[in-house]
Amino acid sequence: MYELAYPWALSLLALPLLMPLLPAYKESRDSVRVPFFDKLVELGQQRLQSGAIIPRRDRYQYALVVFMWVSLVLAAAKPEWVGVPIEQQKSGRDLMIAVDLSGSMGTQDFFLPSGKKVDRLQAVKEVLAELASQRGNDRLGLIVFGSASYLQAPFTDDHVVWSKLLAETEIGMAGQSTVFGDAIGLAIKLFKESASDNRVLIILTDGNDTGSIVPPIDAAKVAAAYNIRIYTIAIGNPGSVGEAALDMDTIKRVADITGGQTFEALDQRALQRAHQTIGELEPNLYETISFRPRQSLHWVPLGAAVILYTLYYGYRAWQAWVVLRRTKDSHAN
Repeated sequence: MYELAYPWALSLLALPLLMPLLPAYKESRDSVRVPFFDKLVELGQQRLQSGAIIPRRDRYQYALVVFMWVSLVLAAAKPEWVGVPIEQQKSGRDLMIAVDLSGSMGTQDFFLPSGKKVDRLQAVKEVLAELASQRGNDRLGLIVFGSASYLQAPFTDDHVVWSKLLAETEIGMAGQSTVFGDAIGLAIKLFKESASDNRVLIILTDGNDTGSIVPPIDAAKVAAAYNIRIYTIAIGNPGSVGEAALDMDTIKRVADITGGQTFEALDQRALQRAHQTIGELEPNLYETISFRPRQSLHWVPLGAAVILYTLYYGYRAWQAWVVLRRTKDSHAN
């Protein structure tokens, strides 16, 4: 269908009606005195007038002026061809994954469905790779933490790249300790820079906080203020001691403060169930954007005006050339 982007411009069509209210354009020209002026007037069958004269356009010139003015006003109104609506879906949620890469993640106490015994990080990678394939409408980010927290992958719709960056993570690459609270703090910073109102943080850890700048509980309170839900997944044996001991009280409080939940994953199946439960609590979310493609057609009336103007004055120039040529031929003869 056709639409005018600026329909109010059509009001300019009435502007020429104000022209009679304006004074006539005057132009001075040199005159020639001839002794037989009266005879010339008589032969030309013209009525003698004094003062200025106003040259008149012929009807073709008048029609051309009207057509060009209408074309210019129509072009100013910017006619457009509006296509059928096109709908696009975009990510409706920002989902950040924080993975513990401390030394204890190298403990081999998980078994894959095939029966192969693997370390905790490898089991986490297997589950997160499946998560990436199922969260097609979410923008995924990846934080790794150990003695410090680092951004491994910013929020992205490209889950293939995200999965590759996850696969490149290794135990100890962020240090041997566990700065649980700093990982939350880094996630908050990244969420503040995103435009999504649906913010979810999943933290997978097998230890306790060993010296974060911001304690995990305080970081969780800030996260709650920014509407960030945190799901915590405790990996490994809760009966371990030392730096590898799981601080389940802190892990649970972090989730509770932000409206999330805590899961204990003692094996691969429990880890898989935690992922599935989170998927049920945070179903796929997407936003639909609808727009109609528009193609400007302002060039059509402009082109028509230029073509008609060129044809008319080209024809008049040709007529003048023919008359001039005939005059020269008659003088030559």
